[in-house]
Amino acid sequence: MKLLFVCSRNRRRSLTAEKLFEGSPLHQARSAGTQPEARIVVTAGHIGWADVIFVMEKSHLNRMRLKFPDAMQDKRSITLHIPDDYEFMQPELLEELRAKLELHIELPAG
Repeated sequence: MKLLFVCSRNRRRSLTAEKLFEGSPLHQARSAGTQPEARIVVTAGHIGWADVIFVMEKSHLNRMRLKFPDAMQDKRSITLHIPDDYEFMQPELLEELRAKLELHIELPAG
């Protein structure tokens, strides 16, 4: 399963989520951001590649639907409601990601 994680700048939340799935035999993960200054800016190609899109906030989903209406049309997307209060790979962020993601998909061990 191909997972796309999206936040604003692709430096903390979505990048941490991508790293969580590194080496997973079950999932491929990528991450991107909705802001022009993002490390990797989300494209229609990212959306097309993904089986499921996880956004950190509702605003990310709204922005993607506005910018890529066709690509987002029948795409499965889930809002995790994780605020931008964490640093990259912060243990509390990993804990919150795992707790919210396990409701939707099988997580890698560890």
